[in-house]
Amino acid sequence: MPAEENLPPVKALHADRIDDDGGKPAKWKIVGPGLVVAATGVGAADMVATLVAGSRYGYALLWAVIVGVVLKIILVEGAGRFTLATGKTIFEGWRSLGKWTTWYFGPYIMIWGFVYGATAMSSAAMPLAAMFPAIDLKIWAVLMGLAGFAMVWFGRYSIFEKITAVLVGIMFVTVVGLAIIAVPNIPAMFAGLIPMIPEGGLVYTLALAGGVGGTITLAAYGYWLREKGWYTPKWMKVMRIDNSMAYVITGIFVIAMLIVGAEVVRAAGVSLSAGDKGLLDLTTVLNEKYGDVVGTGFLVGFWAASFSSIIGVWNGVSLMFADFWGNMRGKESGHEDTRVGGKYFKFYVLWLTFPPMVLFLLDQPIGLILAYGVLGSLFMPFLALTLLGLLNGKRIPKAWANKLHTNILLGLTALLFISLGVQQLYKAISPLWAG
Repeated sequence: MPAEENLPPVKALHADRIDDDGGKPAKWKIVGPGLVVAATGVGAADMVATLVAGSRYGYALLWAVIVGVVLKIILVEGAGRFTLATGKTIFEGWRSLGKWTTWYFGPYIMIWGFVYGATAMSSAAMPLAAMFPAIDLKIWAVLMGLAGFAMVWFGRYSIFEKITAVLVGIMFVTVVGLAIIAVPNIPAMFAGLIPMIPEGGLVYTLALAGGVGGTITLAAYGYWLREKGWYTPKWMKVMRIDNSMAYVITGIFVIAMLIVGAEVVRAAGVSLSAGDKGLLDLTTVLNEKYGDVVGTGFLVGFWAASFSSIIGVWNGVSLMFADFWGNMRGKESGHEDTRVGGKYFKFYVLWLTFPPMVLFLLDQPIGLILAYGVLGSLFMPFLALTLLGLLNGKRIPKAWANKLHTNILLGLTALLFISLGVQQLYKAISPLWAG
């Protein structure tokens, strides 16, 4: 046999538009980029928001969770469809809409990465510090950052995907298992499918419909398709199945958290702390109600949800930055410098890991958090509106352009995220006039 036949396949460059599969038929496997983007989007803050909604309103907002799943499927499908139909990355698409997109995205990804890096490391450290209190939270946070850094810096996409699948399995078993133990009220759940907004529940309705599982990593889906070796429209049907099934799993996970909020937190009559600390409050309740085994099991699930967000962001958003900076340097999307392991990719992995550790030493860097809040509140409206521009007209082949119903759904999605963004923006800048 000639020696050439034993060589590994060469990854196709972006412009070549050749799938990395040797021309085999497109087949779906349960572990794919969809599972990665869905798992990355659900973090500890989302878990707390869902728990609080369940504890305050029971199952009344179950319908909002389902709407949220549908919205994420629409957004991520749009990002994936644009990439497969055009062969262009989402950043190339944004750039075609005008320079304003670059002027927004450039500062956003740098500020967001700096603050999110510290947030993600602290979030993953909290359950470990609760289980092993002899080690300080800051040390656990640094160790989580270093662990995520090593996995992404030295690992290939295929390994990263498998690790994510394991973490999703841990999240799913612990949280869904807890929901089963809590014994959900099935008639009340069916009643919760009827759309209604309870008094004082508008913010939580918007948060469940728009916020849970929604981050910058939604836009990273197209980059993960490329790393998977899916370049052409041949993968369109598989991509849609991959995306839909991943968010169905996410929906089940979020509904399980709503059940725990309604049946455990509400029954205990406790108020959860804001942010990630609310999950530690829940652990205390679980220890008292079900014993230490269940409480510790939930901490493991809490850690899995947080750490999956670390490695997902370290990989996916680093790919987005690498593409952005490669384009700024005149290099084609898909150039080796912009792929996993490339120098631009590695720069952003470093940026996410080490500079944010400085924030562990500071007590609320107000100016930075304010900028993060303002830019962050605008990202999901930015994604929804730009997808409307990219999926219509000359920027996409007619066969893959939006149909009327997809434009209506994406338009409604954009309106929801604009409403949520305005609410988040108000919350972010309110300290300026609060004295």
